[in-house]
Amino acid sequence: MKLKKLSLLPRVVIAIALGVVCGLFFPDWAVRIFVTINALFSNFLGFIIPLLIVGLVAPGIADLGRSAGKLLALTALLAYGFTLFSGFFTYFSCDWLLHRMIDTSSAISLANEGAKNLTPYFTVDIPPLMSVMTALISAFTIGLGMSLIKGKATKNLMDEFRDIITIVINKVIIPLLPLYIFGIFLSMAVSGEVAGVMGVFVKIIVLIFAMTVILLLVQFVTAGLISGKNPIKALITMLPAYMTALGTQSSAATIPVTMAQTIKNGVREDIAGFTVPLCATIHLSGSTMKIVACSMAIMLLHGMDYSFEQYAGFIMMLGVTMVAAPGVPGGAIMAALGLLASMLHFDENAQALMIALYIAMDSFGTACNVTGDGAISLIIDKIKRKRDAKQLG
Repeated sequence: MKLKKLSLLPRVVIAIALGVVCGLFFPDWAVRIFVTINALFSNFLGFIIPLLIVGLVAPGIADLGRSAGKLLALTALLAYGFTLFSGFFTYFSCDWLLHRMIDTSSAISLANEGAKNLTPYFTVDIPPLMSVMTALISAFTIGLGMSLIKGKATKNLMDEFRDIITIVINKVIIPLLPLYIFGIFLSMAVSGEVAGVMGVFVKIIVLIFAMTVILLLVQFVTAGLISGKNPIKALITMLPAYMTALGTQSSAATIPVTMAQTIKNGVREDIAGFTVPLCATIHLSGSTMKIVACSMAIMLLHGMDYSFEQYAGFIMMLGVTMVAAPGVPGGAIMAALGLLASMLHFDENAQALMIALYIAMDSFGTACNVTGDGAISLIIDKIKRKRDAKQLG
């Protein structure tokens, strides 16, 4: 009962630790049981990802399109711009730093050397209804179509489908993730790969924490230049929201604190009441940073090649997909799995490592997201004040 009350992060940490320890003494037949469970869960993930994309992205785009007003469009554009900056800043920083932090020659050998690879007892093939790219295009088409025709029937249907997908995430995927991650680290411990992977985990966690600090400074300096506010003072004012998000791991749950601190920064209450809840959904620059950095580390760890062109497309698509991320711990990485598979060619093992590494830093990303919402609110408030002054003049 106590284990069930734990949040996702402690359960994932426990799963990683148990996987590493159990890999030291589990017999092969026991390891193959968990390899079989992982194979089944992985096939189910492959089936559900296209449905997840359609069920989350299409209603999200429709909701944005139906919300009229230049202020919403400006806020969404600013949130997307911050997210893109986060993605490209992370790419260039990690492209320079990770090659120095990760021994790629040993990482490649970890993936290819004669490791003890155990096969599942059986597998069940669950082919997806459509490819990931087909799901993305379908979601964009349906979402834009719903926002244009303003019909209720299709919108109600897609909203109910989103509810079904959210239930699957909350009641099936998220609860089973610790077991899945336990199986992955159990297999790596048996095959001798776990030492190299854990070393990379520690390095990337330290790196991302430092990068989130730089990102927040850039966001608040930008907001300060536009609004005329002291950026350091404004950032310090937002620290209660940052600390609250570290504990809740949820942008939505932190909204009351984020709004209160945003108002203390001089943002008018009506503007804060509009921008903060909206940005809690559409502004995920911290989550984008984690996904880009973690994916690059895992690609280097597995000896996979990548290019700027490949990541440019991935980051731009990720910025849109993050809008659909469900507001639960680990929701952003669930929404991003399709892009990781289709654009970066992540297999099941790489996706599992991605999930584990992302969730290990979930609090940092969420805290960065909500704190950055305060910077966006400062900019929007200044723009609105200028427009109001022109209308009065």
